[in-house]
Amino acid sequence: MAVRLCDVASLLRSGSWAAEPWTGQVIAAMETQLSNGPTCNNTANCPNTINNCSSPVESSNTEDSKTNLIVNYLPQNMTQEELKSLFGSIGEIESCKLVRDKITGQSLGYGFVNYIDPKDAEKAINTLNGLRLQTKTIKVSYARPSSASIRDANLYVSGLPKTMTQKELEQLFSQYGRIITSRILVDQVTGVSRGVGFIRFDKRIEAEEAIKGLNGQKPPGATEPITVKFANNPSQKVNHTILSQLYQSPNRRYPGPLAQQAQRFSRFSPMTIDGMTSLAGINFPGHAGTGWCIFVYNLAPDADESILWQMFGPFGAVTNVKVIRDFNTNKCKGFGFVTMTNYDEAAMAIASLNGYRLGDRVLQVSFKTSKTHKA
Repeated sequence: MAVRLCDVASLLRSGSWAAEPWTGQVIAAMETQLSNGPTCNNTANCPNTINNCSSPVESSNTEDSKTNLIVNYLPQNMTQEELKSLFGSIGEIESCKLVRDKITGQSLGYGFVNYIDPKDAEKAINTLNGLRLQTKTIKVSYARPSSASIRDANLYVSGLPKTMTQKELEQLFSQYGRIITSRILVDQVTGVSRGVGFIRFDKRIEAEEAIKGLNGQKPPGATEPITVKFANNPSQKVNHTILSQLYQSPNRRYPGPLAQQAQRFSRFSPMTIDGMTSLAGINFPGHAGTGWCIFVYNLAPDADESILWQMFGPFGAVTNVKVIRDFNTNKCKGFGFVTMTNYDEAAMAIASLNGYRLGDRVLQVSFKTSKTHKA
């Protein structure tokens, strides 16, 4: 279904939401797209409309999924009322929720809109998906109901050619099923690919087929075979194993440097060690309900929040950073916290930055646990 932008713009001007602060932005964005002409490759089918022509919207069979939408990439300052008013211009809404950080109250940049009529939900996707608000291009799609068939469909891919683009990565994997999201991690300084990426399929069986077909194979432009496996889930025991190895490697005569530092500064460490061999009683990892909290230790006294933003931002969505300061001197006490929305991105940030040398200091980076020192 294609909805003309001019009709929506007129509706916004005349409706009760005409005075809303975002209305001018929406109308301006629509008029810009109208004046620039269609941007879709299939111009015959979508003149003066916003459509996702390259990837048709797919809905689930359940009735509820045909009315419930997820809206991603919302402007940081957009409120729930503004979100409701924007989507209410399409049709009657049953419920609307802007997801916020429970601690800071800041928007996490996405929300849910549930319509009463499935036709209004479809119209909202075709009308508002791809609309640019401020510096964001919002994405509107059906919210997928939770089921066993879609869980654990996220893949970790390593050994990728440094020249491979995100589009090429999707092309490589799209033969095995519908891709929900994809990402290639880049170096925070140079912007060059790290040769590591993530692919999330619509269903687990598609991810399994991709592993069978691509793991150990050489994609175009590669000199070495790539590794394709399921991305670690927070509940999997592999997290305990990895963290255990950081503290006490069975192949070492002496405990690793992280264990030694943790013993010296146990009141600051996210992992209190008993005999440096037991990890009992520790929660893995630091999930706070609205994101994954990361503990960063051994920061310099002059470290501030901007350093944490610069370090962790390239790995994914960062919702909050905090440097713990001395009350009297206002200097950093040597540690801080970073909250990231996505587990895979947080895990990759930890894997990349733990042991990273910042100035003359070697950082210790790990998931925050219940035993982490609190400011």
